[in-house]
Amino acid sequence: MEVIKTDIEGVYIIEPKIFGDARGYFFESFSQREFDEKIGPVQFVQDNESKSCYGVLRGLHFQKPPYAQSKLVRVVKGKVLDVAVDIRKGSPTYGKYVAAELSEENHRQFFIPKGFAHGFSVLSDEVVFQYKCDSFYAPQSEGAITWNDPQLAIDWQIPADRVMLSEKDKHHGSLAELDSPFTY
Repeated sequence: MEVIKTDIEGVYIIEPKIFGDARGYFFESFSQREFDEKIGPVQFVQDNESKSCYGVLRGLHFQKPPYAQSKLVRVVKGKVLDVAVDIRKGSPTYGKYVAAELSEENHRQFFIPKGFAHGFSVLSDEVVFQYKCDSFYAPQSEGAITWNDPQLAIDWQIPADRVMLSEKDKHHGSLAELDSPFTY
């Protein structure tokens, strides 16, 4: 796998080595040994999968300590714009974000460490999205930032009138209102 550094320390794009021929393709989607060597030791404990249609926007979510999560995300079918926002107090990149297009064609993965809010928008008719987490889901520790925070000014690559949100995601506060539980 090739590890690509982003503009924010600790956030990485991962490109697997694809082996293809007339039958199709094969790639190793995860190797704990290689991940530990190239990114650092992270022990994933839970795998999740979601299916969504065009215009669905999930985010910007995080879990507060002691249940904070690092995530390794990828797309099995379709295409998304995946976003990680730095919410670590004192970070030189606080309030900045990295966006990566993940698709079934590019097979890219995105690693988001603890201390980041995470979300994605669905750019294809349908998407199957998978992610590994290094801490179990704990609903009592949920946190979030509104997807359309003007301070962040994220271009989700879908018209605002086509965005589909969960009822919960319609009511999150802004980054300016966030008392972040993370420090750099």
